[in-house]
Amino acid sequence: MSAPVVETLFVGKVKKMGMENATDPMDKPWESGMFKESVTGKIWLGRNGLSGDEVADTKNHGGPEKAIFAYPAAHYREWRKEPKLAAISAGSMGENLSVTGCDESTVCIGDIYKFGNAVIQVSQPRRPCWKPARRFRLHDFALRIQESGLTGWYFRVLKEGYVQGNEKLLLQERPCPRWSIAKCNEVMYGKKDDFILAEELASCELLAANWKESLRKRLAGEEAPSDKRVFGPNKE
Repeated sequence: MSAPVVETLFVGKVKKMGMENATDPMDKPWESGMFKESVTGKIWLGRNGLSGDEVADTKNHGGPEKAIFAYPAAHYREWRKEPKLAAISAGSMGENLSVTGCDESTVCIGDIYKFGNAVIQVSQPRRPCWKPARRFRLHDFALRIQESGLTGWYFRVLKEGYVQGNEKLLLQERPCPRWSIAKCNEVMYGKKDDFILAEELASCELLAANWKESLRKRLAGEEAPSDKRVFGPNKE
């Protein structure tokens, strides 16, 4: 089987949008780093991400466990079936890596890839928030992303180095073949009453800490409602 490919790299600065006196919540002020542009040539990939890339909400985005976000380019064919998303294209989800030849069913927690001069490791699936919904004015977009399983995933950086687009992701190790991104999403969203699976996933050493925390809160009966994450200020 041929290796996956990072077709395009995307980086972006934080952008402020909206109007102070707007009455529609979708028009009120907000800021995001998801408006990214493609870059060519070699770029430095450090522990916290690509050189020149920014995130607005540093509490919930960015950092070593979410250094770079990967999203399969093929998913956009599915999203374009929605009339409001007819113009959506690679980069629109705020991804840093637009990838081909892999998806949530073929990528696992803990997978280690050589990417250019860097070495990266899969840390967690993406848990979609309200910002893509605001960008595309589709109130339930975050829910649709998580329910579809077309979430993408994050990498941590094990070795810094220069990377570029049109570069292969060369799999070096797969320590947790049971926990594909698709399986993790199934446990988080589709099988909330399966506490055995939740406990087993929470015990996966290479899963990011915030996912473990969410699963352990579920097991303790302390799981918070998802409305704040998926609807946020888009819904009054």
